[in-house]
Amino acid sequence: MNIAVVMGGYSDESIISIKSGQLILNNLDKKKYDIYEIHIVLDGWYALVNDKKFEINKADFSFFDGFSITHFDVIINTIHGTPGEDGHLQAYWELLNIPYTGCNYYQSSLTFNKRDTLSVLSKFNIAKAASIYMTKGKDILLYDEVVKKIGNPFFVKPNQSGSSLGISKVHSKDEFEKALDFAFAQDKDILLERFLDGVEVSVGVLKYNDKTTVF
Repeated sequence: MNIAVVMGGYSDESIISIKSGQLILNNLDKKKYDIYEIHIVLDGWYALVNDKKFEINKADFSFFDGFSITHFDVIINTIHGTPGEDGHLQAYWELLNIPYTGCNYYQSSLTFNKRDTLSVLSKFNIAKAASIYMTKGKDILLYDEVVKKIGNPFFVKPNQSGSSLGISKVHSKDEFEKALDFAFAQDKDILLERFLDGVEVSVGVLKYNDKTTVF
């Protein structure tokens, strides 16, 4: 079985992703599987084999090493951020009928978009922090207007970004202006959310062999 461990990405999270991918590469059983290190980065898509780069054929997600063509039976996706966490690669792999780890393209696309996720949650009467959505260059509210709507302090977040990149906690007007620049550097759309003082709970859900386990 040929396994592609895909890492990298197009955002500042690529370094974290490569470390995640290397961890998996180092722990997979090389006696059972043929394991390949695949990088998807701004510079291109390539397989790294014995320190040599071989370009990925995007038509079928294969590569030619000069002797033979390698196709993949399954993909372990360790990309953080776009395009591996926002549904783009998931949709692409589904078109090619290549199994991959993680949720499907719709779930990836939805949950990577904070505003869309909040919109879906609201239909189920799930409580959420008061928020304001802003787009760069359009209807940017002043600090006092924001405080009046959602209180102080509050968070400024890129709408589509992970690993807490571009996020700031704001207490003052000066911090607000810096936070806007910081968030807009990651995404043209940002979300301002009221600060909630409480306990954060993470829940993992794993589906394997038609059995769903909640951690």
